[in-house]
Amino acid sequence: MDISAIKEAIEKGNIEWHHHALERMMTREIPRDNVKKVLITGEVIEKYTDDKPFPSFLILGWVENQPLHVVAAFDVYSKWVFIITVYKPDLEHFESDFKTRRQHGS
Repeated sequence: MDISAIKEAIEKGNIEWHHHALERMMTREIPRDNVKKVLITGEVIEKYTDDKPFPSFLILGWVENQPLHVVAAFDVYSKWVFIITVYKPDLEHFESDFKTRRQHGS
């Protein structure tokens, strides 16, 4: 996954916000600028290469000392980023680094 191409797409405004993401952002009071900041400055912590129609990824970034996760997909041909969902990770699902998923017993 070419993070520099993703950053370039964001800076050019080649970004599409899925309805689900916009709903979640409104409910969670997360502004678009925060999502863009995470995409430009954050770290890819998971890759979903088999996702369709485009491979997607989970990125962790920090805004005002708070962790923020963005799930997005990237079309390498059109150079567009698609925002799938955005959320504030919690310690129930992630370790304190907010990168590592907690293993829940079966």
